[in-house]
Amino acid sequence: MKIIKLDDKNVIEKTVEILQQGGLVVFPSDTVYGLLVDAYNEKAVKKLIAFKNRPPGKPISVFVDWDFLYELVLVSEKQKELLENILPGPFTVVLRSKGKVCPLLESEKKTLGVRIPDYQPVNSLVKKFKRPITATSANLSGKSPHYSIESLLKQLPESKKKLIDFIVDARKLKRNKPSTVVDLVEENIKILRQGDILFTQVNTYISRSEKETKKIAQFILNKLLKKDVKKTLIFIIEGDLGVGKTVFVKGMGEFLGIKEIVSPTFVVMYEYEVEKSKVDKLIHLDLYNVEEKEEFEYLRIGDYLVPGNLLAIEWGEKVGEIFDLLKEKGEIVYVKMSYENEKERVIEVKK
Repeated sequence: MKIIKLDDKNVIEKTVEILQQGGLVVFPSDTVYGLLVDAYNEKAVKKLIAFKNRPPGKPISVFVDWDFLYELVLVSEKQKELLENILPGPFTVVLRSKGKVCPLLESEKKTLGVRIPDYQPVNSLVKKFKRPITATSANLSGKSPHYSIESLLKQLPESKKKLIDFIVDARKLKRNKPSTVVDLVEENIKILRQGDILFTQVNTYISRSEKETKKIAQFILNKLLKKDVKKTLIFIIEGDLGVGKTVFVKGMGEFLGIKEIVSPTFVVMYEYEVEKSKVDKLIHLDLYNVEEKEEFEYLRIGDYLVPGNLLAIEWGEKVGEIFDLLKEKGEIVYVKMSYENEKERVIEVKK
């Protein structure tokens, strides 16, 4: 068992070499440390199953790229729209398998879980290896996932350590939950395991805590910033008092490296400088107390509508006076937040 650091310049090439030899690799991901083997190699898959003490018939998902995804599973046009909306991201999507991978990875119903993470090292590895790779968490069945190599090795008996051929150490990972597992085989979306982000349909998410609201905001902003945004990015956020609009903005702020977002309810607007991002400034507005047209003129919002700025506008229901200006100068994202019940919020996102 050899251990190298993720920042080793040859880490991808060395990992590919081990996978080609049928080896078992511990590798970091966007969620937890995972166990990687060649998804086409039955001997390697059996080694993985033996390591995890996996019950017979329990499926194992695979890391893919877009080409592999369509080669391995059946995807309808409706499913394709959803996949392109949530991937790359912290999701495992279950679809009908075409039977290309080792059968031990499929469910008894011949379905297969596929993942495209928002994590460059894994995506680079898949691209270099040119084959799908298993994407199960690096823990024994029934045990908790691991966020550090030290934690993993401390739990393992010597017999299990001997089965590992290669470990890539990215130090301690952020404590994200394992991926949300989404079953798309039937017409209705079914959540088999909840991770940090839960959704019910295209662009409709469910939050059960402030942390989940922040995660959803970060996921949405991250996907938008990966595109070539040439105008001011404007989030118009609507919803009742207390539904979590400021929490949503705080999530975006944390993603941009802003340590503390202060609610601008009484001052209407705060401005934050951003470093090391496509965003230059975050301008956070709360229109709750704005009533007159003259107040909008005083804010001089037009001065902030330049490429590189991000506007987050709470109480977006009140933007009527400046909507034409926002639409002309910016790229608008509508976020509607509502109460599903006492514990859940629905977050709908439209462009």
